[in-house]
Amino acid sequence: MMLQALIEEFEQEAESTRKLLHAVPAKHIGYKPSPTSWTMGELAQHIATIYYWYVGTLTKDVYDMDADEMERGSTDDIHATRDLFEKNVEKARQALKSITEEDLQDQWTMKSGGRTVLGPFPRGTVVRSFLFNHIYHHRGEMIIYLRATGNEVPGLYGPTYEDDMKVKDMNKE
Repeated sequence: MMLQALIEEFEQEAESTRKLLHAVPAKHIGYKPSPTSWTMGELAQHIATIYYWYVGTLTKDVYDMDADEMERGSTDDIHATRDLFEKNVEKARQALKSITEEDLQDQWTMKSGGRTVLGPFPRGTVVRSFLFNHIYHHRGEMIIYLRATGNEVPGLYGPTYEDDMKVKDMNKE
């Protein structure tokens, strides 16, 4: 039951992430709100990369990030990032469909080289926190980047604030 709910949420939220990545304009790919922040392109690529981590999270009990190589392409190319996202979503989808409800209870650990970074935690907990919530966090950042650069934000959970303001302005006329 939990696995089916995760799969349904994954599909819905992947579509929301797709909308958000398609709202990222090439002309603002280098924007960063502070010297310590990622550029818009780096943030977009990180969001796309998180979907790749589903495979290591769902198919390995110990996932060593340093041992896993992935070709990401340039952070200055939003089209390459969107392609990366689509490829990673498909890999994530297949990984989600390959596990069982019982697999969600297995202990999982993330390492970086020989150092433990996360865990051990039940795999289901990791899916919710490290994967799903991690993406949601960075999507929120991307919304701020888009608004700060004057770009339109897509509605992920219904109309945006800007959409509501347009409706109110139309009703005033």
